[in-house]
Amino acid sequence: MFEKILIANRGEIALRIQRACREMGIKTVVVHSEADREAKYVKLADESVCIGPAPSAQSYLNMPAIISAAEVTDAEAIHPGYGFLSENADFAERVEKSGFVFIGPRPDSIRMMGDKVSAKQAMIKAGVPCVPGSDGALPEDPKEIIRIARKIGYPVIIKAAGGGGGRGMRVVHTEAALLNAVTMTKTEAGAAFGNPEVYMEKYLENPRHVEIQVLADEFKNAIWLGERDCSMQRRHQKVIEEAPAPGIPRKLIERIGDRCAEACRKIGYRGAGTFEFLYENGEFYFIEMNTRIQVEHPVTEMITGVDLVQEQIRVAAGEKLRFRQRDIELSGHAIECRINAEDPFKFTPSPGRITAWHPPGGPGIRVDSHAYTGYFVPPTYDSMVGKVIAYGATRDQAIKRMQIALSEMVVEGILTNIPLHRELMIDARFIEGGTNIHYLEQKLANKPDLPKDSGNVKK
Repeated sequence: MFEKILIANRGEIALRIQRACREMGIKTVVVHSEADREAKYVKLADESVCIGPAPSAQSYLNMPAIISAAEVTDAEAIHPGYGFLSENADFAERVEKSGFVFIGPRPDSIRMMGDKVSAKQAMIKAGVPCVPGSDGALPEDPKEIIRIARKIGYPVIIKAAGGGGGRGMRVVHTEAALLNAVTMTKTEAGAAFGNPEVYMEKYLENPRHVEIQVLADEFKNAIWLGERDCSMQRRHQKVIEEAPAPGIPRKLIERIGDRCAEACRKIGYRGAGTFEFLYENGEFYFIEMNTRIQVEHPVTEMITGVDLVQEQIRVAAGEKLRFRQRDIELSGHAIECRINAEDPFKFTPSPGRITAWHPPGGPGIRVDSHAYTGYFVPPTYDSMVGKVIAYGATRDQAIKRMQIALSEMVVEGILTNIPLHRELMIDARFIEGGTNIHYLEQKLANKPDLPKDSGNVKK
């Protein structure tokens, strides 16, 4: 096992990894930007290294600086968390070539799954169902593009091969709009991801977003750890996640979970990963694989009792998986609300100093956050300041506990989206379960009279 791990990230995931390491008796090195010098995880680390100014390109995306920090502190491995360099195959390769262990998949796996075209081809080969679409990147010939769209049937969606985070995609409802949409998406993809290739898929009108959590070791042992429903989204960004997914027959879940584990064995995947699907009319359609730990991993931990971050570390250290599929038992229900520093209904960022921070507690409540009273939320990074997770024996109990937790939570000095979460926790459709990925945006568009300040204080 490793004696010292460098954490190449910030915010709540840096603290989450640090806690896992401390429980395992592993020392931690935290790299940070100048803007994060006063962060809680920096103060708690065994060692810390400032790797640059606030802009991510000069700090958390600065590969040479991160590797140099590992060298000067004698770290043995680097954990990238999520975001930043976590799914950068070049970074994983440089880490390994520099003599360190990358706590994640092999670079070739990251590269394969990071390109949506190659990922889809690999999944088709592995027997994982995919959304009907083009066989690969769209050709240059306009007539051929039109022929492909007609074969798939409108509406279609144009996606960037190297895209992610809800960027680089356009829905096309008519043939007249097709070629212009392809051109615009190519331009956006080239600028945002350095890869102008795009592909086409059938656009599902009312799908849910369901994902399967997997773990695999380098000995081709692979398991899946239940599913998560992440359908409550705005602009392709998840707002609420829960596990298990309400209303989907267990036999269907088990079938797709087994296929995901088998796909891991076939492609030689190592580490934690997530297969993301659209689910509609009783069918699953693969959309992408995230080759890292997910923001929403706590809901899986709550219903399985498995510490996913610790298992990532063990697998990276060369250990065999400690679990077989028969060992994974799902118990109860968990819901996660992402707490963002933003106006709850305008969704504009709200950086600044937190003058009061009172997280909730009680049975079944977990709060993953790096925030505290006096903490300054920088304007430079993602607006998420924490996650509230509620666990219950049933979904109804988990919802009730989340309602209570959100009513207790106090954050002053900045605006947060807590009022939105409070509204959603009493929403009849959410309580019923099974809302699709468009539900939240439709709700916001149709209800301009939603509460604007319930318990949300900026002083």
